[in-house]
Amino acid sequence: MPLSRWSGPDLARELATRRDIAVSPSTIGRWLAGDALKPWQHRSWISVRDPEFTAKATRVLDLYAGIWDGRPLGGNDYVICADEKTSIQARCRCHPTLPPGKARAMRVEHDYERRGAVAYLAAWDVHRGRVTGRCEDQPGSRRSPGWSNR
Repeated sequence: MPLSRWSGPDLARELATRRDIAVSPSTIGRWLAGDALKPWQHRSWISVRDPEFTAKATRVLDLYAGIWDGRPLGGNDYVICADEKTSIQARCRCHPTLPPGKARAMRVEHDYERRGAVAYLAAWDVHRGRVTGRCEDQPGSRRSPGWSNR
């Protein structure tokens, strides 16, 4: 099993079984937090393979900076960034979440009720800092509520 899948109590039991060493799970946690090796953490990246990437990215970055064809955009120009997030599971928890208390973490009930899937459509007005969005019952649905500003 990968080290990242082990919990503090799992590691403490393993040490006790293999090496006959009694260590508390909290001590294991302190050791791991202080160690330079953290196998559960990782970084990922995408290598650029498109030879025209710089030219394409420059056009987009210029728009975000308010420039088009080397000239500043006017007050009536809009830069809209839009996307669709499909198949979002519409779920409702059966019981309310309880806020954290003194020496107690927030409690979130595991059980939920399924209510199908929805698509979220969003458009970001880059220079005015506004997101306009709506949920659709299904992608391309005409039966959904209108756009709402947030």
